[in-house]
Amino acid sequence: MKDPGHTVRQARPSFADLFTPKLVTVLREGYGAAQLRADLLAGLTVAIVALPLSMAIAIASHVDPARGLFTAIVGGFLVGALGGSRFQIGGPAGAFIVLVAATVDRHGIDGMLLATLMAGAILVAAGFLRLGAYVKFIPYPVTVGFTAGIAVIIMSSQLRDLFGLTLQGKEPGDLVPRLIALGEAAGTINPAAVAISILTIAIIVAVKRLRPSWPGLLVAVVAASVVTALFQLPVETVGSQFGGIPRSLPEPSLPAFSLDKAMAVLPDAIAFALLAAIESLLSAVVADGMTGRRHRSNCELVAQGAANIGSALFGGLCVTGLIARTATNIRAGAHGPASGMFHSLFILLFMLVAAPLASYIPLAALAGVLATVAWNMVERPAVTALLRSSRGDALVLVATFALVIFRDLTTGIVVGFALGAMLFIGRMARSVEVEVHAPPVSEDRADDANGERVAYDPSEGADPDTVVYRISGAFFFGAAATVAAVLDRIADRRKNFILDCSAVPFLDSTAANVIEGAARKARQAGVRFIVAGASRQVRHMLVTHGVRPPLATFAPTVAAARGRLKAAEAA
Repeated sequence: MKDPGHTVRQARPSFADLFTPKLVTVLREGYGAAQLRADLLAGLTVAIVALPLSMAIAIASHVDPARGLFTAIVGGFLVGALGGSRFQIGGPAGAFIVLVAATVDRHGIDGMLLATLMAGAILVAAGFLRLGAYVKFIPYPVTVGFTAGIAVIIMSSQLRDLFGLTLQGKEPGDLVPRLIALGEAAGTINPAAVAISILTIAIIVAVKRLRPSWPGLLVAVVAASVVTALFQLPVETVGSQFGGIPRSLPEPSLPAFSLDKAMAVLPDAIAFALLAAIESLLSAVVADGMTGRRHRSNCELVAQGAANIGSALFGGLCVTGLIARTATNIRAGAHGPASGMFHSLFILLFMLVAAPLASYIPLAALAGVLATVAWNMVERPAVTALLRSSRGDALVLVATFALVIFRDLTTGIVVGFALGAMLFIGRMARSVEVEVHAPPVSEDRADDANGERVAYDPSEGADPDTVVYRISGAFFFGAAATVAAVLDRIADRRKNFILDCSAVPFLDSTAANVIEGAARKARQAGVRFIVAGASRQVRHMLVTHGVRPPLATFAPTVAAARGRLKAAEAA
């Protein structure tokens, strides 16, 4: 039988444990015809959902719809083949529309491709540096706030196509100027485009309510395309705007590179990488919750990096894990990562066989698809709960949301994270308590280690020369001033001071410096200073900062410290 006081350490995960793709794990478990059939059907289901979405996201990102398909094909395949999540679906995401569109407007298509390539390299490096666990520390109000902000921007970006508006110049990228420009163009509303938009949204809503197992997005787009072609409605289509969809993938090539260009797009690349990491790992966590599985976060980051590099080489957009499509994959009965690879192959098959049909898709229908996506992105119950839960959470939520829609996504996330961290520090600081032991032992002490009843010694609780202070909670820089104010009184009318750290799970350098200052002050006043109950980690931090003889000594418990003082007095 193991000693109950013995600490069992878990072995450090090996490289293979951290970076073996889930596809390899699934194949090792055994992969037969039944598993293949399940993954094929799930892949087909997800492809049907991803097909119109990929084109709509690309158009909203100010590029041609084919690039959205390239992203789903190349990026989705690599995420499935190399990823650390069993059910992750990769591809273009609505959350990237704002960032990609802004990058294209500032730096052109080549700049966007270079930023995507650099983001992929950043993600690969983050994965191999094992930063996956830290990405998930984004506070919940921040994720809810930036998701809602992105939804508002996506919705505003679709108003022109939803109403068939004709603008005099280029549509502004910022929200307020965009709304002003759209308002000035209100007289150019195209009734046919409005009708197609309403038809698309109505079909999506009706199918979701009446036939939830049907691919509502594809049904709506096909119906809108048929109506447009049948009645020859005067609306913009994929063919009239972009000249259709190519019937094959382009040859891979590196985007134009120069040091000046790389430095110019570096902030965009960092934003791409940050959002891709957050979205993909959140999606993997959701998949884990739905299936009871566990993903490998660092392996997932490496896969997302490889997928972004591959997408950029083929002219695609940013790639990330997609919560909605991953959930669809799971509900469709997927067995493993092969379903994500099959979803990409099915989209490629569409390009090879049915690409000319995409020319008939009205842009108003794709705008209707993205409008429903934006509406569903807003987590309304979560927003309500956070606004009611506390002023701090409400502040983080509102600040993140406002900065995303009026400034930019990166600023919203950084400021939201900083506010959340400050609130957490404040809450943790308030949870730290310093109290005087009175008395330091219980009047009805339990049996000792040998099972013998030990009588209560009232002298232990009545020693006027010894004071015992107990610190409870994580002792760090946020609580240092409060604790220091209490410890400053220790030299008053006492000979012995015992600091009980048995309830301190963590102590940082600022806290260690506070205790070192108290020990130094005690020594100058002739007071014996003993630290009792410190864990090995806490003791190491204290010793490193000078809390050691002759300033102070250590004891395993308060009782042992008192015994040591009695022995010293007797001697």
